Amino acid sequence: MALRSVSIFVLLATAAVLVAGAAETSAPKASPPPNIVYILADDLGYGDVGCYNSQTKLPTPRIDKLATEGMRFTDAHSAPACTPTRYGVLTGRYAFRSRVPVHVLGPYDAPLIEEGRLTVAALLKQQGYHTACIGKWHLGWDWAFPNGNRKGDPDFTKPAANGPTTRGFDEYFGTDVPNYPPYAFIQNDRVTAPPTATFPGQDKEYFVNRAGPMVPGWKFEDIMPTLGAKVADYLRARAADKKPFFLYHTFTIPHEPLAPTAEFAGKSGINRCGDLILQTDAAVGAILDTLEKLGLDKNTLVIFASDNGHGGATGVPALLAAGHDPSRPFRGYKGSILEGGHRVPLIVRWPGRVKAGTVCDEVISLCSLMATCAEITGAKIPAHAGEDSSSILPLLAGQPEKFHPVRAAEVHAGVNGFAARQGDWKFVESKVKQTNPARPDALAGLYDVRHDPAEKNNVIAQHPDIAAKLKVLLDQIVGTDAARLRKPGSDDEDAAAPGAKKSKTK
Repeated sequence: MALRSVSIFVLLATAAVLVAGAAETSAPKASPPPNIVYILADDLGYGDVGCYNSQTKLPTPRIDKLATEGMRFTDAHSAPACTPTRYGVLTGRYAFRSRVPVHVLGPYDAPLIEEGRLTVAALLKQQGYHTACIGKWHLGWDWAFPNGNRKGDPDFTKPAANGPTTRGFDEYFGTDVPNYPPYAFIQNDRVTAPPTATFPGQDKEYFVNRAGPMVPGWKFEDIMPTLGAKVADYLRARAADKKPFFLYHTFTIPHEPLAPTAEFAGKSGINRCGDLILQTDAAVGAILDTLEKLGLDKNTLVIFASDNGHGGATGVPALLAAGHDPSRPFRGYKGSILEGGHRVPLIVRWPGRVKAGTVCDEVISLCSLMATCAEITGAKIPAHAGEDSSSILPLLAGQPEKFHPVRAAEVHAGVNGFAARQGDWKFVESKVKQTNPARPDALAGLYDVRHDPAEKNNVIAQHPDIAAKLKVLLDQIVGTDAARLRKPGSDDEDAAAPGAKKSKTK
């Protein structure tokens, strides 16, 4: 009897081992983490992209094709200006929580991303990703000033501290800000060539007016081709090492300098800004082609967006006269609290995960990147990091019912006011009076932006209860930052509407 019991035990144990082995061999292998390529255009308006504007006069076939291969978001929002958007994309928090709430940084300004703050790049690096930023940074450095007081020009023989490679990126190559000095390329923390010449400033052809140090022979037209070549080199290196990567590629166009390459100069038949929109589309296509040639496209999540609305200071009257409205169907331009200032194109392609040709109408923020990457990789965002980031992974999966934003309303903050958006409704608190007809902006009040996208009808008198509710939400979300946000500030010149006077270039 004892022998029989032992035999049964042995048979059962052997069967368990066999079953476990079979389960182990038949279990599907976990999918490798996706590569992530984030392409951020500079000053590309909602109406500048064909798949968002059926009446465009500037075809964007490569961006349109990207939309047919992935998901197009119709209600995605940046900050209304460059620096605040970049801060939000990389940190997952609204820039109004930083020391520079709504404005852009100037030349040689100190870093805006606080030391020790978690960025998307740092989070992905912790998950085994190689990380790179190629292009425009505009989030500040600690340049080496001879007197330590940020007066005059830095010592370019010394490194610039606390730039991208100290904020989670393994490597950086770019121009920092293409219309700011130094007019030079920067690799990691040093200029690649000494800027021993001087750009005189006040160049009306390129729309650049800041004088400063420049590399001899510097040509604005060479910036995007050089960045494109660096991106191709980076992708080839990543294809060779088989390691997942995060590429944050920030274009310098169609923002000024208005310097299209010879291939695109005059191609739009309108003006240099129109030429740059065509060049922007081609630059997106070049990246997609490289991914395909290297066999990286099938496991790469591509995100394309713009950092804010179209810059109103660079050639808008000519575009409008030609029948091209950069903000259509909205009003306002870069810097404005109107939808045209911060509602931006956002397209996501992820083969096998995002259904091709889909459209999402949910209200989202570009601050969503951190939480989305965390959910994709299984990472945990620590407390006091990514406070305003909501994962859009459920939306990408076609499950909007599972999308749970961390905020009851999205907040838009600009130099001329701020607003709370929930569903169809947008509550605006404005700091300035609408006195300049050349600078349209939303008056303080309530707008149904779903049915009144141009925000021409203030309906606060008809719906005071909704306005009051959104006012409470706005104050709750902004919190202790409210006092700083309500302080009047000077306008970003790029945000000016056509015909407004300009004093400086941002």
